[in-house]
Amino acid sequence: MHLRTRKIIDRSATGIGILAIVVMTAALVVLLAPIFANGTGAFVFRGTAEFRKYQSDRFDRGDREVLTTEKETLRQVRQPVYDLLHKFEHQLKNDDDLDARFGAEFPKLKREVYRLIGPPPGEALSRLERDEYGATRWDRALVQADSIVHVQEDRGLDSHGFSLKVEGPRAARYKGTSLEPMFGYVEMHLAELLRPQWTFYPQFLIDNPQDANFFGGIGPAVLGTIYLTLGAILFAVPMGVITAIYLVEYAGQGRFISLLRTCISTLAGVPSIVFGLFGLAFFINTIHVSPSKSVLAGSLTLGLLILPTIIRASEEALRAVPLAYKEAALSLGAGQWRTILTVILPAALPGILTGIIISMGRAAGETAPIIFTAAVSVGLGVKPWEVFTSPTQALSWNIYNVSTEHEAVDQIRHVQYGMVLTLVVLVLALNLTAVLLRARITRRLSG
Repeated sequence: MHLRTRKIIDRSATGIGILAIVVMTAALVVLLAPIFANGTGAFVFRGTAEFRKYQSDRFDRGDREVLTTEKETLRQVRQPVYDLLHKFEHQLKNDDDLDARFGAEFPKLKREVYRLIGPPPGEALSRLERDEYGATRWDRALVQADSIVHVQEDRGLDSHGFSLKVEGPRAARYKGTSLEPMFGYVEMHLAELLRPQWTFYPQFLIDNPQDANFFGGIGPAVLGTIYLTLGAILFAVPMGVITAIYLVEYAGQGRFISLLRTCISTLAGVPSIVFGLFGLAFFINTIHVSPSKSVLAGSLTLGLLILPTIIRASEEALRAVPLAYKEAALSLGAGQWRTILTVILPAALPGILTGIIISMGRAAGETAPIIFTAAVSVGLGVKPWEVFTSPTQALSWNIYNVSTEHEAVDQIRHVQYGMVLTLVVLVLALNLTAVLLRARITRRLSG
C-alpha cells in the first residue's frame, strides 16, 4: 500500500472517530439537558404557603410562629374569595334561573378554586390530601389560576368540520352575578393568595410519597434501588470473579469450556424481560426464596442479569495481567492459588472494579427484571430485616409508573423528572467512581 494512501486512510479513520465523539457528545447533551433542567425543579422551586403548611402538618418542619402569622395573613386575603363563593352558592339554591345557568358548572369551579388556594377551615372536598391543600408549587398555581380565570367556549365548527374553541374570560359568563368580582380578585391578588417563595427541598430524596406522589418525596424508591443494586452485587461479584479465575487459570480448551463460554456470551445478550420471568418462575415459584415479590428475589434476578458482564470483564482483566508476574511469583515458590490471590488479582483489580461498578449502574437502571420479582408502585421504605420477604419501590419502575399510569400525570411532572434526574445522577456517579478508582489503583500499582 502506498504511503499516501495509508495517510488518507489514517486521517479518514481519525476524522470519523472525532465525528463520532462529537455526535455522541451532542446527543448526550440533548438528552440530559432537559432532564437536568426539569429535574432540578423537584429540589429548587417557588413553594407556596400551601407547601409550607403541608410540610408543617405532615413533617413538622418550619418555624411555628412564622407559619402562624402567615396563616392569619392568608386568612384575611382569602376570605373575600370564600365569601363570594358562599354567597353565590346560596343564591343558586334560591334562584331557579341562576341554578339552570350555573348549577352544573359551579361545583367544578368551586373545586378548582379550592385546589388553588385550599378550602376554608373546616371545609374540604374529600378525604384526599390533595383536596385539603391548595397548589403547593407556583408553576402549578399559575396553570390552575388560568383555568379559573379563563374558560374555553365552543364556537361551533371550523371550515374543516372540527370543533372550534376559543378561550375567553370566565368573568364574562358570570357578568351581573355576585361571583363576577372573584375572577378579577384572584387574577390581581394571586401572589398574595399563595405567597410564593424560593424553596430548596433536599428532603425530596428521603420523604415518603403522600397521596399517590402528589406530595412528599421519593425516599422509598431511592432506598429500594440501593437495596436491589447492593443485593445484586453481593450475589454476582463473588460468583463472577471466581468463575473468571477458573476460566483463565484452571480451565483448559475442551468442548465443555467452549460451550460454557458460549453460554456466558449468550446470556449477556438475553433480553432483561427474560431474566424477570425466570426470576419469577425459579426464585419465587420453584425454590420459594420468598412468599411473593421481595427485595431478595429481585436482587438475585438482577445478579443473574449482570453476572455475564462481570465474568467477561473480570476474565479480560485477568488475561491482561503480564505473564511475567505469574512466572516471577511461581519461581519464588508461591503456589498457584497464592499467586492468584497476591499477584494476579491485585494487578487485575482496576479492570475488575470497572466491570463491577458499570454492572451496578445497569442493575440500578433495569426495570423489566424487577417488575415480576420485587417492584411495587406504592409503599413505605423497606427495613433492612424486611428485604427477605417484602417488595419495594424502585426508581426505574416508579418512573414508568408515574409517567404512564398515574391519574394526574401533568400535575406531578416535577416528580417524574426528579426521579429521572436522581437515577441518572446515580448511574453517572457510579461510572465516575469506576474511572477514579481505576486511575487511583493503576497509579498505586505503577508507582
